[in-house]
Amino acid sequence: MSTASSVQNETQTRQVVAVIDIGATSIRMSIAEIDSAGNVFPLESLSRAVSLGKDTFTSRRIKKSSIEECVGVLRSYRKLLLEYGITKPEQVRVVATSAVAEAINRLAFIDRVYIATGLEVEPLDEAEVNRITYMGIQPQLQADPKLASSRCVVIEVGGGNTEVLVVQSGNVLFSHTYRLGSLRLLEMLEKFNAPPSKQRLLMESQILRTVALIREHISPSPQLEMIAIGGDMRFAASNLIEDWDATDLAYLSTDRLNVFTREMLTMSDEDIVRRFGTTFQDAETVGPALLCYVLLARAFEQTEFAISGTNLRDGLLQDLAIRDVWTANFRSQIIRSAVSLGRRFDFDEQHARHVATLCRKLFSDLQREHQLEPRMELVLYLAALLHEIGLYINTRSNHKHSMYLIRHSELFGLSRKDKLLVSLVARYHRRSSPLPQHEGYSTLDRVDRVAVSKLAAILRIAIALDDSRSQRISDIQCRVDNRRLVITAKGVEDLSLEQLALRQSGNLFEETYGMSVQIRAQAGR
Repeated sequence: MSTASSVQNETQTRQVVAVIDIGATSIRMSIAEIDSAGNVFPLESLSRAVSLGKDTFTSRRIKKSSIEECVGVLRSYRKLLLEYGITKPEQVRVVATSAVAEAINRLAFIDRVYIATGLEVEPLDEAEVNRITYMGIQPQLQADPKLASSRCVVIEVGGGNTEVLVVQSGNVLFSHTYRLGSLRLLEMLEKFNAPPSKQRLLMESQILRTVALIREHISPSPQLEMIAIGGDMRFAASNLIEDWDATDLAYLSTDRLNVFTREMLTMSDEDIVRRFGTTFQDAETVGPALLCYVLLARAFEQTEFAISGTNLRDGLLQDLAIRDVWTANFRSQIIRSAVSLGRRFDFDEQHARHVATLCRKLFSDLQREHQLEPRMELVLYLAALLHEIGLYINTRSNHKHSMYLIRHSELFGLSRKDKLLVSLVARYHRRSSPLPQHEGYSTLDRVDRVAVSKLAAILRIAIALDDSRSQRISDIQCRVDNRRLVITAKGVEDLSLEQLALRQSGNLFEETYGMSVQIRAQAGR
């Protein structure tokens, strides 16, 4: 094959995609090509200033004028998408962060955008933002010898929130979102009508409250490295680091950043716009945001920051590019987070892991009967791991306590809806079957209600199979025989304990699948 033909075939296998990030101060779009190997080739990036964050963080409502401002920007982006041949829904992902997600009229905003442009806006919850941040930053951490094995604290101070992600050797150790952002700080100054001479002191006091909370969650250590992402730190790097390349990590001393921050806080917005060529929206947020980074570095005794040019759109593009390759790795991150949560509540780890493994086998063997999508296997696995953490609170109603703890705990990578599904499956591992009036369950649509019942029924079977808590039943085979689920256990002769447990807990399975459950020992040869 000729070189020209090879190049042509390579081009033909590339798909043009776009991601749009509707943020607190701007709407940004990145267009790129993705090849069959998952490589991303950037084509074009655009950014337009908007005022969504100022609306939401002061009145919790996006003004009509701001909505129409966003519609105008997205209409212009839509025209460019058509020029690139991006016409299918799977070629574009439009996300919105806290400025839209926290607005009480977010549905009106989303509907107006769809009517005007045909674009579906997806408000991101905190877990999804953390997941996408991990997708964007991980390649750079792995490529830097200094950071590859260090305990890295990745921080992004946005307009509304501060995202914190702790990664070591590719594993997520911690993730959390804090209600600290540059626009929230400005709103606080406006609320107290603070004079210029008091503004920095007030902001420092507010920032240090959150910094103290972060230190409670992350203990300082000599091996810790701090990586900053976000537009304000990119602005600082571009002005303080000579020939800074946004595609590579660069290091900036905390002292130099502090001097630059002090300068930004003493300049007016108009002076910053004139001197640095920024938008007014960026000019008013840069000082408060950089002050957050400085105080965080001092709190963790960091003499320098590693600054990354990666952003939310990079993570979104990575997600589009390697979704299938990434799934197995990311599943392991979510499971690690669940195990850490279980250990916090002193769960029986051997029993929990064994029940989860049995659930995975039952889910696979019963695929024809439950017909659930593959992601539901992870929901079941997590529910199995965490079904008993409620015992930490009380043995009575421990299933309800488990549900509460799961719903209100940090589980890296899970959206609010996913956490609800996990918590409900864990809640129904014993006692009552799902009922329409139950908290949480009543908010689900029919598809998810059915999924919860199917998964909880499987979980009860797995728990019964380890009723002895000895993990003696590990090798099982399942078959459906005349509307009965027959489970054959290898290597175990006396199954009377498990048979009794199945009779006591198999009602939900029979209600859901219309099959009774029997367990038998494998016949000797």
